[in-house]
Amino acid sequence: MAEITLTEEGLTQKHKKERKELQAQIQILKKSICKGDKKKKKEVTEEISRLEEALDEKQEEESTRWKVAHLNINNTEDENIESYNDEVIKNDIQHEQLTHRVSKAQKRRDKKANAERERNERIIEQEALNVFGKRNVELQAIKKILQERGLMMFDIPSDGHCLYNAVAHQLKVIGETPLNFHELRTKTAVHLRENMNEFLPFISNPDSDNVLSPEQYEKYCNDVAGTSAWGGAIELQVLSHVLKCPIEVIQATSASYIVGNEYSNGKRMILTYHRHMYELGAHYNSVTKSVKGEES
Repeated sequence: MAEITLTEEGLTQKHKKERKELQAQIQILKKSICKGDKKKKKEVTEEISRLEEALDEKQEEESTRWKVAHLNINNTEDENIESYNDEVIKNDIQHEQLTHRVSKAQKRRDKKANAERERNERIIEQEALNVFGKRNVELQAIKKILQERGLMMFDIPSDGHCLYNAVAHQLKVIGETPLNFHELRTKTAVHLRENMNEFLPFISNPDSDNVLSPEQYEKYCNDVAGTSAWGGAIELQVLSHVLKCPIEVIQATSASYIVGNEYSNGKRMILTYHRHMYELGAHYNSVTKSVKGEES
């Protein structure tokens, strides 16, 4: 093996370099997680654990091979003096190192397996508790409404852009010009700025419940355009206007409502509104036509 030709210091430096490269890779993986995306965070955490475990086992195996190889070299040089004793010592060390390595690796695997089993047990327990929870009751009610209309839910990530991403998906569904969430945010912010007098009375400061000042309203528009600020009823109304298309919102506990019903081009976007989908707050999903076998 290549590492056998290295000095002990060289092997140590090689391992340090690999650790540094792994840390850089881990940072890249962590930065790929969108705020609030719990599924992505879980996948990245599992991938980081797998990479760290793989590097631990690789470096431990390399260290063992290096020590055994150099022990063999030393034994060859001294074999005319203590060949029998050296062979016994070498075998003992090899056995001890191999046993230690296998034991340590097995402990890691057992620990990981136990953690996964406990996690699955908690999920099963939580799902049992949540059958009659607000989130599940709401979700099943919305699915029933959709099913009766030959529709099914299309999940949108809970990253603060859910309204805009849901509308972006609906544009594709109804065959309109596709736009991404950033383009939709920009169009919404532009319309809000151009029509401040129309919308300002309906937007209050969350800290004081007072109407926003012009300066605060400008910041509100900037947040719409350039951050992951959640979109609500005001933004929904603006999106319907700038896209010249009605948007229907389906809810669990009350009748669906339509924004922009004055636009009649034979097409309509449909969203679902969830009050209890996530702990962070309300959420919008998109819909598609039902596919046989996928309804639930």
